[in-house]
Amino acid sequence: MSAVPADFMTALAALRRAQCRSELRLEELPAPSRLAPFAVAIGAEVVQPAAPAGRPLHGPALAAVGSSGGTELATGRFVLLYDAEGSELWDGTFRIVTYIRAQLDAEMGNDSLLGSVAWTWLVEALDVHHAGYRNAGGTATRILSESFGTLADQQDAIDIELRASWTPDSAQVQAHLEAWSDMVCTFAGLPPLPDGVAPLPNRRRN
Repeated sequence: MSAVPADFMTALAALRRAQCRSELRLEELPAPSRLAPFAVAIGAEVVQPAAPAGRPLHGPALAAVGSSGGTELATGRFVLLYDAEGSELWDGTFRIVTYIRAQLDAEMGNDSLLGSVAWTWLVEALDVHHAGYRNAGGTATRILSESFGTLADQQDAIDIELRASWTPDSAQVQAHLEAWSDMVCTFAGLPPLPDGVAPLPNRRRN
């Protein structure tokens, strides 16, 4: 640990202080080794519990069901990179790289504004959490899934996929993880949203 730069240790401590929504499952993932000398990666998913028919479940019973399976509503990755020498492309020593993916039904996914809504939500989420940043960029992609043959009775669906990166203005990246985790929940269709933040279209219909 003595070889880890102090700024990166500060950033790690800030990530540990992040307060994320309880619906989100977070876990540390193997970090990419070629993008920067130091990196940490976090995976996230929102799962709709596969509750059995009958009385609704609450509390520990619901948690037990959720851990045993369910429908994945959204998934994502959050990667924090650090290079003490800095980067002209980053315009700083830190860079955050993120990925979020969720599935919508074909009708909602065909909305021509879907990509711009996803990007707008990212920018506004960072602003709502007062997460200072610069040099943000990214892509929003819609992926059509059609089923054939023995799977032809399955409804067509469209995945929305957002890949983005930005440079935080300091090592205090707690607010950045909190903003990103709220984004994953929004992609999953979970309310509520802060005032002034545009929601994505409705979730897919079963």
